[in-house]
Amino acid sequence: MNILQVTNKVPFPARDGGAIACMNLTKGFSQLGNRVTVLAMNTLKHHVHPDEIPDEINQLATFKLVDVPAQINAFAALANLLFSRKPYNAVRFINKNFSTALVDLISENQFDIIQFEGLYVCPYIPLIRKYSNATLVYRAHNIEFEIWERAAKLSRGLKKIYLQNLSKRIKRFETGLLNSYDLLVPITDRDGNILDSLGNIKDKQVSPTGIDSSVVVPDTSSLEFPSLFHIGSLEWAPNQDGLLWFIKNCWTKIHNKYPDLRFYIAGRNAPRWLIDKLNVEGVFFEGEVNDAYQFMNSKAIMIVPLFSGSGMRIKIIEGMALGKSIVSTSIGAEGINVSDGANILMANEATRFIKAVSNLLEDRDCFERIGRNASLFIQQNFDNLVLSKRLIGFYKQYTK
Repeated sequence: MNILQVTNKVPFPARDGGAIACMNLTKGFSQLGNRVTVLAMNTLKHHVHPDEIPDEINQLATFKLVDVPAQINAFAALANLLFSRKPYNAVRFINKNFSTALVDLISENQFDIIQFEGLYVCPYIPLIRKYSNATLVYRAHNIEFEIWERAAKLSRGLKKIYLQNLSKRIKRFETGLLNSYDLLVPITDRDGNILDSLGNIKDKQVSPTGIDSSVVVPDTSSLEFPSLFHIGSLEWAPNQDGLLWFIKNCWTKIHNKYPDLRFYIAGRNAPRWLIDKLNVEGVFFEGEVNDAYQFMNSKAIMIVPLFSGSGMRIKIIEGMALGKSIVSTSIGAEGINVSDGANILMANEATRFIKAVSNLLEDRDCFERIGRNASLFIQQNFDNLVLSKRLIGFYKQYTK
């Protein structure tokens, strides 16, 4: 099959959930013998020079990068708030140059599948309809409005009002795009059910982000036990809020009980104000690490204190694949079908979070059992090639 993936961010380097979700399917599609093209917006925030993409990645697909600024501008955001009903998050990715590049590409190639990676490239669907008979697929990485709706509930004052307005706009935008595609590919069962409840009537296939077991390999040779760690994008508000909640409500009591325990925090693009707030006794801020898997393998207990967000947390999938014992909120582990007490520990309140961490610190057998079960769970349910093959089989039923 000839497949085009359309994305609002270059999926290399694959350091965040969206990039990993896109790149892993690119790899799976390619390994199954399909021809793959990736058309990506090359934004100022995540700009990549074509020469930076290594040969082993270029062998998977043809990458076409289009410069789209998509920068966040305070004045533009204010004007959008006052004079538009569309969400500012979406309009930043509507770009004439990208439209031209998209039309040129689909005019020169006959694609069987055109897959839209995430909500913010879906406005290009009507344009593509004019030039292509390909089967159009919306791959829903999350329920976008839910991210902001949950964030609003955790906020106060003017920020709360703004986020409530933004979430309503995004929900209207998101529901307005339903059924403009031919097929829906949600990343979790839960997301698929929500989109159905909002009005989706198109056929769908749930396809979570897979893990390449040849790349994500458990290694306990340098394990520091006991230790806690968190890794994720530190420019993402849900991660910021969750970490600050954990430090305020849990870490002080944990540290008092285990004064030699270290809590390592890794992630890219942490703002200065967050770094300052992480300057707490026993907390070690690592910034962006060179090798995320090496970092995760070297630490013991993974902490995921998320109270907002949507979709699937790829770092939990990766952590489980590496055999990590994880303590997460229910929102953090949402959409993964984990089993509390078997392959993960769940806690939504500070007292339960502290107790779960203490159990893993004091019971090495429990720590190792949770990790083994986590790794087995990923092997059985999230093999990237198996998931990619299943999705290709679904697509073959609908290709024109």
